[in-house]
Amino acid sequence: MFGFRTTGYNGYACKYSPFYDNKLAVATAANYGLVGNGRLYILSITNDGRIIQDAQFDTQDGLFDVSWSELHENQVLTCSGDGSISLFDITLQNFPIRRFEEHQREVFSVNWNMVDKSMFCSSSWDSTIKVWSPLREQSLTTLSSEKDMTVKADALMDNKAPLSTKPIKENTMNDCVYQATFSPHDPSLIVSVNSASRCQVWDMRSSSPLALNFISHAGMEALSCDFNKYRPSVIATSSVDKSIKIWDIRMIPDLQPAFLAQKSRVGPSPINKLIGHDFAVRKVQWSPHASDTLMSSSYDMTCKIWRDQTDESARFMSNMRMKHGEALINNFDMHREFVLGCDWSLWGRGFVASTGWDEMVYVWKAT
Repeated sequence: MFGFRTTGYNGYACKYSPFYDNKLAVATAANYGLVGNGRLYILSITNDGRIIQDAQFDTQDGLFDVSWSELHENQVLTCSGDGSISLFDITLQNFPIRRFEEHQREVFSVNWNMVDKSMFCSSSWDSTIKVWSPLREQSLTTLSSEKDMTVKADALMDNKAPLSTKPIKENTMNDCVYQATFSPHDPSLIVSVNSASRCQVWDMRSSSPLALNFISHAGMEALSCDFNKYRPSVIATSSVDKSIKIWDIRMIPDLQPAFLAQKSRVGPSPINKLIGHDFAVRKVQWSPHASDTLMSSSYDMTCKIWRDQTDESARFMSNMRMKHGEALINNFDMHREFVLGCDWSLWGRGFVASTGWDEMVYVWKAT
């Protein structure tokens, strides 16, 4: 295990370079992201087991996510609490080489397309997902996360708003889109999760891009999502309900809200559910090396490594309940505050990085 301290800045996200086996980008924010500046760290892992700083870039607001360019080895994307997205060249000092400023609220995730490497996407608390080209300042398209009208109607009947203490306003969209990520198999597919517990799959080739829209965590906020790197139809989601759910999107019925029973918050059934965290699961990510392995980070100050047994032959599915205790294969508990970011190394099989509010970045062996 190696460690590096981001003194004065609390970690929100970390990402391994797709070009170098020893480079990390870390997005941080002062004062836990509530107020103050942000800082992007570019770190290198040395052969003698140290993590050293190559460069840093200060920003006017806290940074919530980071993504390396799939086109240029020295370019890194960040997203910020002021609604902006910045593209940095790590060989140039001080300022980003391009800024993207269409979002109206905090931008909480950025993700570069691994298949069509000429575009990236972002998600925001303004209820939108935007797709961008790094060559132009205007977005290519905007996807709007639809308001769940059944939840709204029920909330009005109960005189309270779900997931919020504020009253619901008519014609107001306020579903925070916490994460959006491209499929590593199809450049036109995006999966996203939002504060209304919705998992949404988008197909940019369609005139009606919202291809699938379902309640993923029984009304609780869904915080993270990721496509399996080997099974194109399999995704994972995580939530404030402390669980991770595995879904096969081919098996989810396209149910419209009008046909759901009143006050229904159940949604479809996942093909697997992983339980073991004590608090909300902030990040979930599939391994790039194995189809059955995924990692999660949580507000319970741990990272956990899981084995998803649903990709085994169907004749073993009846035994899955018997194997429930075997799903958790590793637990990393060195962090002393919320763990918000984690990432798998593309180069060293089983190595991962994690960062959190304890101002620490750790590189450790997961499997």
